[in-house]
Amino acid sequence: MKTILNLFKVRIGFAIALTAVAGLMVDPGASIEPWKAVVLALAVMLSSAAAGAFNQYWEVDLDAKMGRTRTRPFVTGQVRAHGGWLALIVSLTTIAVAAAWFAANASAALYTFLGAFFYAIVYTVWLKRRSKWNIVVGGLAGSFAVLAGASAVTPSLSGEAILLALILFLWTPPHFWSLAIAFREDYARAGVPMLPVVVGDQRASYAIFGHSIVLVALSLGLALLSPGWLYFVCAAAGGVLLIRHTLALVREPSRARAMASFHASLIQLALLLFGVIGDALVRAALVAA
Repeated sequence: MKTILNLFKVRIGFAIALTAVAGLMVDPGASIEPWKAVVLALAVMLSSAAAGAFNQYWEVDLDAKMGRTRTRPFVTGQVRAHGGWLALIVSLTTIAVAAAWFAANASAALYTFLGAFFYAIVYTVWLKRRSKWNIVVGGLAGSFAVLAGASAVTPSLSGEAILLALILFLWTPPHFWSLAIAFREDYARAGVPMLPVVVGDQRASYAIFGHSIVLVALSLGLALLSPGWLYFVCAAAGGVLLIRHTLALVREPSRARAMASFHASLIQLALLLFGVIGDALVRAALVAA
């Protein structure tokens, strides 16, 4: 079971599903039937899992060169890489897209597909080995999950949904660049041009800090559109934490500071999603009362 969970990157898939739920709930007054929301979230999670499995299938050679990834199932031989996996991955993606269409609409299905496509093809196949901007473009995968959720209730997309998608887009680079600083030697050994490998840890830390400032500003700006006090408190708390750790990384671009920045970005994202979802539940409870 642990092997399957690792192969399909289920933890990441669960986080992506939560972003879809946040997209469903960020637009005030919009809602769909609970079963449809559940099916859509599972569809997004399934498409993410399929893309995660493809990422490991395609990168066996890279993963074998990196200490962080050399225990992945395809590398160790726990799971043998063969064409049947590609057929399964395509089938799972097809099921996910069909489920999103069934539960919501064609727009939600399209964004569900694009999320998987950008991670599996645009990021993994086209950009990761070629460009220092790989993870910037690859970050669109998380944004499409937000749009999949939002389009299920408002196909034309609200300002809140677009802004939340932009926030997710800006969140991805500082998150992964922090990890890349911590494991820069691994990426260099594998020949992957992550930003810290190309420009060095110090310059990469400036990019992380700059992205974080804009990210936090936009996350607080979202509170001006509709989410209430709970979201604002979560966004402010997560923003302070992220800026504090990314500033510390600028001052000392070490592995320890990079990992602290990496974990701070995870906490910040969790607080943002909790704030969006929690605020929507509070509004619904007040209406029901």
